Amino acid sequence: QVQLVESGGGSAQSGGSLRLSCAVSGTSYRTYCMGWYRQVPGKEREAVARIDRAGGIWYAEFVKGRFTISQDNAKSTLFLQMNSLEPDDTAIYYCAATWRISYNMDYWGKGTLVTISS
Repeated sequence: QVQLVESGGGSAQSGGSLRLSCAVSGTSYRTYCMGWYRQVPGKEREAVARIDRAGGIWYAEFVKGRFTISQDNAKSTLFLQMNSLEPDDTAIYYCAATWRISYNMDYWGKGTLVTISS
């Protein structure tokens, strides 16, 4: 059974940094695409960044230059380095993955809370 487990969330001050991790278990197959999404209660979930098997990377405009997505394929782990954090980055961050040739995610973690204070 595939599982995605996020870690690294927490609290930081505006301008600070956090690093999120997402560990994949339950399969030895390499994902086609993995990504980070976030959601503020009462608002729709939004895509933050994604990385595909070919190394292609996409970022949402609101994190460009501040966040960096990376992947350790050997350990099936996804990372999100978040710098220059802002109060608007406060959200629950979710890791997601798909093994299909698609950018529509099939598997999701339970999320990790990131809280940024001004």
